Amino acid sequence: MSRDELRVLAEEQAALRRVATLVARGTPPEEVFAAVIEEVVRLLGADLAVMGRYASDATLTSVARSGGSRDHLPVGSQWKLGGKNLGTIVFETGRPARIDDYADNSSGSLGSAVHEAGIRSSVATPITVEGRLWGVIAAGSNLPQPLPADTEVRLADFTELVATAIANAESRAGLARLAEQQEALRRVATLVARGTPPEEVFAAVIDEVVQLFPVDYAGMARYDPNGVATAVAARGTTHFPVGSSLILGGKNTATLVFETGRPVRIDGYADASGPMGDSARERGVRSSVAAPIIVEGHLWGTIGAGSTAEQPLPPDTEARLADFTELVATAIANAESRAGLARLAAEQAALRRVATLVAQGVPPDELFAAVVEAIGRLLPVDLANLCRYEPDRTQTFVAAWGRPGKRFPLGSRWPLGGKNLGTLVFETGRPARIESYADASGPVSVIAREVELRSAVGTPIFVEGRLWGMIGVGSSQERPLAPDTEARLASFTELVVTAIANAESHAALAASRARIVAAADETRRRIERDLHDGAQQRLVHAVIVLQLALRALSNTDVKSKELVAEALRHAEQANAELRELAHGILPAALTRGGLPAGVDALVSRFSLPVSVDMAVERLPAGIEATAYFVISEALTNVVKHARASAAAVTAQVRRGHLQVEICDDGIGGARGGPSTGLGGLEDRVSALNGRLVLESPSGGGTRVCALLPVSDPS
Repeated sequence: MSRDELRVLAEEQAALRRVATLVARGTPPEEVFAAVIEEVVRLLGADLAVMGRYASDATLTSVARSGGSRDHLPVGSQWKLGGKNLGTIVFETGRPARIDDYADNSSGSLGSAVHEAGIRSSVATPITVEGRLWGVIAAGSNLPQPLPADTEVRLADFTELVATAIANAESRAGLARLAEQQEALRRVATLVARGTPPEEVFAAVIDEVVQLFPVDYAGMARYDPNGVATAVAARGTTHFPVGSSLILGGKNTATLVFETGRPVRIDGYADASGPMGDSARERGVRSSVAAPIIVEGHLWGTIGAGSTAEQPLPPDTEARLADFTELVATAIANAESRAGLARLAAEQAALRRVATLVAQGVPPDELFAAVVEAIGRLLPVDLANLCRYEPDRTQTFVAAWGRPGKRFPLGSRWPLGGKNLGTLVFETGRPARIESYADASGPVSVIAREVELRSAVGTPIFVEGRLWGMIGVGSSQERPLAPDTEARLASFTELVVTAIANAESHAALAASRARIVAAADETRRRIERDLHDGAQQRLVHAVIVLQLALRALSNTDVKSKELVAEALRHAEQANAELRELAHGILPAALTRGGLPAGVDALVSRFSLPVSVDMAVERLPAGIEATAYFVISEALTNVVKHARASAAAVTAQVRRGHLQVEICDDGIGGARGGPSTGLGGLEDRVSALNGRLVLESPSGGGTRVCALLPVSDPS
């Protein structure tokens, strides 16, 4: 190796050491770039040296230069790649390249700029940082002869140092950026842990995003059930105002996230569409990213950020946004959990208040009013009603609660029919929901529109298996009532059912007692009338005749014998009438021999064939008397009305109950009721906590069964 070659090598090694020292010291990349270009010009004897950075939009930006005029390829200048020039060749191949004659072998905007700088030949080598093509170093000469053949290799020694400097700088920048993001996440996490209201957390998150990311705006939106996104937090020059709502659809980040449930990006708004896409384009947005907010498995909303700059947002923007969406989701879930617990506590308190009223036996009207008021104050509704279904297919509003101007008239009665809440519940017997009254119909829908209802929910009230009525609530808000509204209403319907059943039971008991008292009074009056008009009159007549007979005997009247005989006849008739009257009250056979003897005596007076199977012994007197009168009344009805050819009476004690049955083969069609003999029997049986069952299909005979509680002798 010659002395000149050794000198050149030594100079090159010295230059590389100087650059390596700058890299090792962590000198900012811009200073390293300038130093490298200066060393290249000095070592290679180049007239112009340039370092450029490639961008994702196929452009090259000058980041350092040395030599030539300052107007040639100045730092910061940018060229669109394309044509034949070193910048484009290296970008397309990723390998070193050379052009030995720029006069005839170059094209494109960059080739023209190099040619205008007087460069005749040039060499370029790629700068590769951690496997990716970052940029290029190029050196050019104004001399006619091409640059030496080893120029590419000598340049490559510097590109390695440049790549190291860039990687170190990016690593330091990445660490600093990571530290900033972690600090921002800690600040947000602290707010979440403190239970800060979601609105404050939303605003804090968006503030952090705008400060951390190279964006012009950031926003957060909630997806609503009616296909719109509502802004809940925003910051920046082109954001959508908080509270504003836009319809989803078309090509825009909010719609894409809604449709895919994944992070999305748009790097060009030329073909964006839909209300949101059009609005963003009008505001000058060029690129944007968005990430979904997933709360307990369901898509709640999105965080989005955008820029008006020409260069797209960094590739890692979506991933960095996702770190914030997790905290937002936690804040929302915590808030919903706290709200759910508070709501549950309020609901349980309301149910306890209503249950207390039920236990106190307050009148139904008072209870109904308390129920609808509790529902109205508990749920986010404008009105609450309780309706009773009538036999003529109408509904009556028996309780109503509503905000001013939003109330159904209390006591009003409306025909069922059409599409409305009351009719849907009546026809299906199930909870129903209307989320738009635009196509509602029927008489009651008129007043629903007058109070500006938009959505409504109703649940049926079943009392002892029959549909009694409905509890309904309505809202004039745009958003439909929550999906759990039906279930929450059901908790109140159960208490209403209990109250109605209790009230009806009390009313039935009071009516039954009144009928028993009335029947007892009527029986006493009948006995008094029968005694007065029958046996009493005969005994009075007998006494008068005996007095006449006594007077005749004292006068030795020949008619005395006839008078005594007449008195005897009246006395015998009075005795027979008293015996018949006593038999109507309680037969002697029943008193002496129990139910079997009493029924045998009863059956013997009927001309209708009656079979008797009495598998019982002596029972308590009240049970025997009630069973006897059930059999007596039932057989009397058979003879009078059934047109039967035969009847059968059975009695047995099973599982603690005396079961008495009277069956016939007549025409059937018998009906009970308070004003009938069977209604009186039902009162008798109910007074002993028993039950009377009537089965009498038309043409199929009649079966009367009484179940009376007794102690099972077995």
